[in-house]
Amino acid sequence: MSYPLENALFNWEAGIERLRELERAGVTQGDRVTVPVRDELRRRLGATFSAGELAELYGSGTDWVRQLAGIDPGMADLQDLVDAAFWQHLQSASDFAGGRRIEVES
Repeated sequence: MSYPLENALFNWEAGIERLRELERAGVTQGDRVTVPVRDELRRRLGATFSAGELAELYGSGTDWVRQLAGIDPGMADLQDLVDAAFWQHLQSASDFAGGRRIEVES
């Protein structure tokens, strides 16, 4: 059973909003999480992927993030920053543009 994109979007949008709040407050730790997570997402999904594939990877769990170099597993806001990284990566999905999914005709 696939992980619903709508569920993932809810979490990712909350994550990107939290990242923006942190940035407005002058906290600059976001890139220390989002950059390595996005690098790993590129490695796992390749250059071409769909929003559904990204949601499926998310739904299978994000515990692997805690093992990435430079990530502090006890960091406050870690899951929010991981969700923000997924939102950022979603912008490169082959079927996603401008904050909405593109319906592909067959």
